[in-house]
Amino acid sequence: MQRRTLKDLRLGQRRAVSVSAADLIVTEYLNGVALPLVIRPSSEGLNLAVWAAHNRDLIDDHLAKHGGILFRGFKVEDVSEFEWFISSVSSQMLEYKERSSPRSQVSGRIYTSTEYSASQSIFPHNENSYQLHWPTKIFFLCLMPAGEGGETPIVDTRKVFQRLAPELRERFIRKQVKYVRNFGAEFGLRWSFVFQTTDKHAVEEYCRQNEIRCEWRAGDQLRTEAIRPAVVRHPRTGEWSWFNHATFFHCSTLDPLMREALLSALDEENLPNNTYYGDGTLIEPEVLDELRAAYRAETVSFPWQAGDVLMLDNLLVAHSRTAYTGARKVVVGMADPLSWHDVQQSMVSGA
Repeated sequence: MQRRTLKDLRLGQRRAVSVSAADLIVTEYLNGVALPLVIRPSSEGLNLAVWAAHNRDLIDDHLAKHGGILFRGFKVEDVSEFEWFISSVSSQMLEYKERSSPRSQVSGRIYTSTEYSASQSIFPHNENSYQLHWPTKIFFLCLMPAGEGGETPIVDTRKVFQRLAPELRERFIRKQVKYVRNFGAEFGLRWSFVFQTTDKHAVEEYCRQNEIRCEWRAGDQLRTEAIRPAVVRHPRTGEWSWFNHATFFHCSTLDPLMREALLSALDEENLPNNTYYGDGTLIEPEVLDELRAAYRAETVSFPWQAGDVLMLDNLLVAHSRTAYTGARKVVVGMADPLSWHDVQQSMVSGA
């Protein structure tokens, strides 16, 4: 099919909406579960971006309550329509910086969702929570479901927070999380890909501005350390959410075969990614087991359909990926940045 630009779509679809939002869409749940809320058109031909532009407040209300919305049946067929929808419900689309997974740019600020091996599952995580700045919204478009598997399971991290023992939460709130990353070794990503530059001075300046300690090592290798909070208080709802990469980046969460291969070649401190308490002490194995169990208990999964658009409040809902077979094409966009400094004032009182 011929590729359409955002301008073409807007010129071709712009029209007044003269009926109420309730007359145009149907809301429902999948299998009685409130995450995600499903929004469908009540009749054929409703353009998602046009409807969304006229009902942004309604969408924001649903997103704050449920954490995620699955727009199904709108027949979003290409990246241009997806990008138009994101711009209709967001103020600023984001570039993928300080990368932690292999992705390719599809168009503008739309990327492949991930390019990890199809045989591997990916643990739940809130996008870029290890960074100083992160998107408050993340969007997925399924252009082609996998032959088998390939779901994008999601997790309400408000519920993860509530599941954890109060003393565990307090420990992480007090100590925070230290992220240690090593780039340029035989395993993992290269720093030039992660920071999208070959200029070491540009990397150093980025790290300085983003409160990351960096150290150049022999063999063109780079080591970084960053300390970030483990929880966030949602600026709109005031709810506390478990918002970090502590479990995702920890070496014990890796696939056992991959972990064994890495640890046979590298010391733990030289792994591509690992996490510690903010004071540098080890996170206890039983704590990591409790964290993984909390994520598993709150995981919700559904099979993709072609044309599905999933919109998540990144502060409230983590996402993941199951292993799959066959072709799969899911693209992603991120929007509306916020930083730990932006939310710090609301977190002063503690949880």
